[in-house]
Amino acid sequence: MQLTDKDRELISLLGENARMPVATLARRLGLSRTTVQARLERLEEGQVITGYGVRLSDSYVRDLIRAHVLITIAPKSLSAVTNELAAIREVTALHSVNGPYDLIAIIAAPSIAELDRLIDRIGELAGVERTLSSIILSTRISR
Repeated sequence: MQLTDKDRELISLLGENARMPVATLARRLGLSRTTVQARLERLEEGQVITGYGVRLSDSYVRDLIRAHVLITIAPKSLSAVTNELAAIREVTALHSVNGPYDLIAIIAAPSIAELDRLIDRIGELAGVERTLSSIILSTRISR
C-alpha cells in the first residue's frame, strides 16, 4: 500500500494518542473529518493499522524493572522457544536479530527478585543455549 505524507502524519499522531478524536486528528492534519475517517478506514482495510494499543503511564512504567535478554537458541528450536516465550506474560516484546544472539526479549517485572526469576526461567527453556541480560535504566526516546 502506498502511503502519503498525510498518512504518515496520521499514523504518527495515533502513535502519540490512539484515542485522539477524529475531529482533533482532522484539525491537526488540516483535513476534513470525512477525509481523515476515510484515510483511517483505508489504512485499516490495507492492514497498515491492525489495532490500537495502550500506552502505559510514565509512573506505572517507572515502577517496573525492565531488561533486554539476548538469547542464543539451538538450531531448529526457534518455533518452540518463541511459543514458550509468548506464554510468559512478562515478555513484552520479542525480536529476531542477527549476530551472535538469535533473539532479544524485552521483559518487565515489579522487582529485581522477580526479574531474576524470569531471566532464570528463560535460560532454562528447552532450546535456549545462552542468555545475556541488561537492565534498562531509562528510556530516552519512545515512539
